[in-house]
Amino acid sequence: MKQIVVISGKGGTGKTILTASFASLAKNKVMVDCDVDAADLYILLHPTIKQRVKFKGSKIAVIDQAKCDAGYECDSICRFDAIHKARIDQASCEGCGVCVRFCHKQAITMRERIDGEWFISDTKYGPLVHAKLGIARPNSGKLVTLVRNNARELAEKNGHNFIIIDGPPGIGCPVIASLSGIDLALIVTEPTFSGIHDMERVIDTASHFGVKTAVCINKYDINLENTARIEEYCRENSFPIVGKIPFDITVTRSLVRRIPVVEYSKNGVSAEIKQVWQRVLKLLLK
Repeated sequence: MKQIVVISGKGGTGKTILTASFASLAKNKVMVDCDVDAADLYILLHPTIKQRVKFKGSKIAVIDQAKCDAGYECDSICRFDAIHKARIDQASCEGCGVCVRFCHKQAITMRERIDGEWFISDTKYGPLVHAKLGIARPNSGKLVTLVRNNARELAEKNGHNFIIIDGPPGIGCPVIASLSGIDLALIVTEPTFSGIHDMERVIDTASHFGVKTAVCINKYDINLENTARIEEYCRENSFPIVGKIPFDITVTRSLVRRIPVVEYSKNGVSAEIKQVWQRVLKLLLK
């Protein structure tokens, strides 16, 4: 079983479009959406939810008013300013537990709270494991790990050959959780200054964890000078470029129809994406 994660270093480079196309092209696989803060792979894959589980990723302080003597010492102890006159501001509480430790009346306890949900769904392309983190909720890295673990168990149980992961943007905890134990990280970039900068950051992150890395340049023809810079960087650092996808309005039209672009058209950009998948397969099976 091989695992590939599609990441970008920044949002908007086209990684979900590419992942959805891989879902259409690959055989015998499990799809995973690890962008739990803003999951959108489901828009193109149209899942039917089969299993829904609450995600309890953090704890919050709760004050038993019957035990509290309203001495307000906890107000000054909380460094997050989450306690006012022995009342907890749930939006400010970080769940550190210091107030529990120092409450002389033992009136404060920590209670698990629901921070989101994760799902196992069926699609026409195979199983999809995905999640939704609550607004302003913490522990996205923990939820990513939970989603990936369940995807791996599902793949092992049913004998799937591939796990294809739509990774989150950036280089933070969710990306690190997405990279763990991966066979190949495919970095989708674009020929802009921000695209190049963030590509280099996420390559550094993947390299730090010893993950094999390849690069795909999306909309390469919007700035050929910057595309040449990306090619030179990859050549100097021995990162293979598995494809250069041109800008094509067909992609936008496929998004409006909510289907992977390789199903919407058979030529042009779709043909190049199919070649990208074949090159990715060769790297995975080396």
